[in-house]
Amino acid sequence: METDNKIRLRLRFFKDIEENIDVVRQKFIDYRKVISTDFYIKIRENYIQFTISGEKQQYWSPHLSIVLEEMEGNEKNATHIRGLFGPAQTMWTFFMFLHFFIAGTFLLFAMFAYSNYTLKEPIMMDLIIMFVMVFVWFLLYVIARQLREKGNDQMKDLENEFEKIMAS
Repeated sequence: METDNKIRLRLRFFKDIEENIDVVRQKFIDYRKVISTDFYIKIRENYIQFTISGEKQQYWSPHLSIVLEEMEGNEKNATHIRGLFGPAQTMWTFFMFLHFFIAGTFLLFAMFAYSNYTLKEPIMMDLIIMFVMVFVWFLLYVIARQLREKGNDQMKDLENEFEKIMAS
């Protein structure tokens, strides 16, 4: 998977295989019994969470979320797999909170600037804070890219383990 030239922070992949969805799920169940302690697989019906665990796990470690779907028209003999690489749910929630906070602050000061402008009062401080919020938003993007780059090797490990499971 090409990870370097994408703007998207959460990488996705899709795979179609000519096996029943129950057979594919059983591969993950069987592999969970022999998996290394460096990985953890959580299976809930057609949803699989595949993560790094143990000593290798860091706050920036990626997670692989896999959704198994029946392909239409093949009489349930084929499976469509949707995979999504992303950070831990707590890290993703924290980043989303920061994004919403920054956007809310930007909108609040945009309203203050408009109000002050219509009242013929100075708006320079409001514009400065709006500019700082835009700068912080870009800074968050850069931080997220750096965290993803740190997790690239672990993401490749997860992808290799996924391929091993599919080949079995």
